[in-house]
Amino acid sequence: MAHSQKKFSIEFYPPKTPEGTEKLRATRATLAELHPAYFSVTFGAGGSTQMGTRDTILEIRREGHEAAPHLSCIGRSRDDLRVLLDEYKAHGIKRLVALRGDLPSGYGAAGYSSGEFRYANELIEFIRAETGDWFHIEVAAYPEMHPQAKSPQDDMQNFARKVRAGANAAITQYFYNADAYFRFLDDAHNAGVDVPIVAGIMPITNYSQLMRFSDMCGAEIPRWIRLKLASFGDDSESIRAFGLDVVCNLCERLLAGGAPGLHFYTLNQAAATTAIWKRLDLSS
Repeated sequence: MAHSQKKFSIEFYPPKTPEGTEKLRATRATLAELHPAYFSVTFGAGGSTQMGTRDTILEIRREGHEAAPHLSCIGRSRDDLRVLLDEYKAHGIKRLVALRGDLPSGYGAAGYSSGEFRYANELIEFIRAETGDWFHIEVAAYPEMHPQAKSPQDDMQNFARKVRAGANAAITQYFYNADAYFRFLDDAHNAGVDVPIVAGIMPITNYSQLMRFSDMCGAEIPRWIRLKLASFGDDSESIRAFGLDVVCNLCERLLAGGAPGLHFYTLNQAAATTAIWKRLDLSS
C-alpha cells in the first residue's frame, strides 16, 4: 500500500489547566499542518476527564478536523453514554475509540463499581444498538499482551470478542519490537479477525518517562534500547536523536510489512511526532 492509502493519526490527552489548554492548541495547530486522518483524545483512569475529552473533541471539530473521542465503559451508565453519543452525532463526529478503560488507582477489578458495563465488547454492542453504523469504532490491541490478561491466547479471544461486537479497526499499544506486531497480525488472522490493526507509535524523548509509562502498560523496551538510552544520562539531545532513529526504523519496517497505518501518542507535544512524520514523508 502507498502512503496515501494508509491512515496516519495523532492522539492527545485532555488538558487539566488553562495553560495546558493553550499549549495543546499550539501543539494541535503545528500537527494539523501534517494533515493527519484524525485527532483522538483520551480520558483518565475510571473514565475521569471524560468531560475534558468531550470539550477538547468538540473544539477540534469546530476547527474543522476529524476527531475521535475515546469512550470508557468503566463507571459509565447507559444513560450517560446515550447522551454523549447523541451529542457527538449532532456535531458530525463519525469515529470513536471504545475501551474498557483503566481502573482508578487502588481499586481491584472485582471491587470497583464499574457502571453498567464490564468489558469493551459490551460497550461496543451498546453503541451499535444505539447508533447503528453511524460510528467507525476503533478498539485497543496488545501485541505484547494486555498486562491483566491471563495468557496471549486469552488476550486474543478478548480482542476477537470486541471485533465480533462491531469494531471496525484496532489501534495497538505502543511497542518497539516489530516482530511482536507481525506475530499478533498472524494470530489475529488465525482467530478469524480481519479488521485493520494500526500500529501505535510512542516517540522516544525522555528515558525516565518512557520507562515509567512502559512499566505501567506492559510495553517492553528491548534491552539494547534501554542500555543505550541509559548511557546518555541527562544528554537530552542525544536521547532525542537516538529515539528518532529507533522509531523511524521501526515505522519503516511496519509500513513495509503491511501495517495499514500509524497512530502517534504525542503526549501533547509536537516536535517528536513532526520529526518522525517528516523523515518518513507520511504526507506524500
